[in-house]
Amino acid sequence: MQAFEKYVERHELFSHEDKILLTVSGGVDSMVMLSIFVQLGYNIGVAHCNFGLRGKESDEDTEMVLRECEKLGIVCHSKRFDTEGEMARTGDSMEMAARRLRYEWFNELCREEGYAVIAVAHHANDSIETFFINLLRGTGLRGLTGINRQYGKVVRPLLYATRKDILEYALKNHIPYREDSSNRSTKYLRNKIRLGLLPMLQEINPRFTALMRGNLYRLNDAQRFIDVAIDRIREVALHSENGVDTIEVGAIDPMYPRDFVIYELLNSSYGFKGDVVEELNKALKRGVTDRRFYSRNYVAYLDRGNIMVAPIEDEDDCEVIVERGDMRSYCGNSVLYYEHTDIDNVNKYHLPSDVALLDEAKLQYPLRLRRWREGDSFIPFGMAGRKKVGDYLTDQKVPIVERKRQFVLVSGDDIVWIVGRRTDERFRVGNNTENILKITKLNI
Repeated sequence: MQAFEKYVERHELFSHEDKILLTVSGGVDSMVMLSIFVQLGYNIGVAHCNFGLRGKESDEDTEMVLRECEKLGIVCHSKRFDTEGEMARTGDSMEMAARRLRYEWFNELCREEGYAVIAVAHHANDSIETFFINLLRGTGLRGLTGINRQYGKVVRPLLYATRKDILEYALKNHIPYREDSSNRSTKYLRNKIRLGLLPMLQEINPRFTALMRGNLYRLNDAQRFIDVAIDRIREVALHSENGVDTIEVGAIDPMYPRDFVIYELLNSSYGFKGDVVEELNKALKRGVTDRRFYSRNYVAYLDRGNIMVAPIEDEDDCEVIVERGDMRSYCGNSVLYYEHTDIDNVNKYHLPSDVALLDEAKLQYPLRLRRWREGDSFIPFGMAGRKKVGDYLTDQKVPIVERKRQFVLVSGDDIVWIVGRRTDERFRVGNNTENILKITKLNI
């Protein structure tokens, strides 16, 4: 209890005057957080999400949280979400869809009920796991700092505690909680790290958790130092006019590592991925002026050695050039991976819609990846006649919002793939095909 109060006070996360919304799933972490807040007399309400992904188990979680809140005399806001419907509507992963749904609702509760702070029960082990997840996926320093203790209204007051601390507190104080069966599945990367990698590291060095907490603390200090430096560079090198931000590359002090500074400017403010910034930096060094680079919400292009950044407008085609040999490209909230291979190495049957096989010899490089336009047409795989892309999407009952974001891959003047849906018959793999371009679409 003292450690909790000391942590909250040291980092000024909230005060007793604040009305605080606790996000409580029913797991041990959030139930311990609820107990601590109640015992310390904070002004709180509880938000519980039922994502409907574990059937009866999810419903039993909800019942327990409602029962405990009633016993404690705490207001409990509970909501059931159509998570699978959201995934189908947006094409997002389960994790991304669930995250968006819950935080939209949390923010709505804050507006309607006057909550000043949203408390989430992440702890030190969660932060360490995040470090390794990002390390394995590839990241900059920011991705190695673990989980932020505060981001906007969201605070994480249990980051000082380990999973062991929380379990011991729950047992000592007889706090009820439920186990999520999905936490035991090694299907997810986080669980593979939690159940496999971290116990091995703990065995090698019993002080591993304490050491990693220290490492994360120092990495956070380093990132804060970088943030201050980047803010000062931004004041000198970034200017805005008519909704377009211009990064004057020549104004960046040559003492700084230029590629790194550009990455920090584009990633922190506009969400550009590392691979995209790497390609942009290469183009900048070559003096290229005719390529565009995309994050989820912004487009960057080069103009006389400077970088121009603007929001993606609805009418923007988001066109990306795909050269022969490119390994990946980004479109919206997805990434396409390209693999050039021999026909003997490919299983042509039972392919999911997010994988396309195209006859390499029929393609005209560079390919272009863009949003579909009115009037676009193609010959759907397995058919003989042309069909307008708009009619195809209507026939497939694609929601209007999703239709607007639909990308197509173009060779010359021909559409070769309605990305993630259907290829063109003219570019199919046939008996005379020798080399294949295999494209895999993944959501990010």
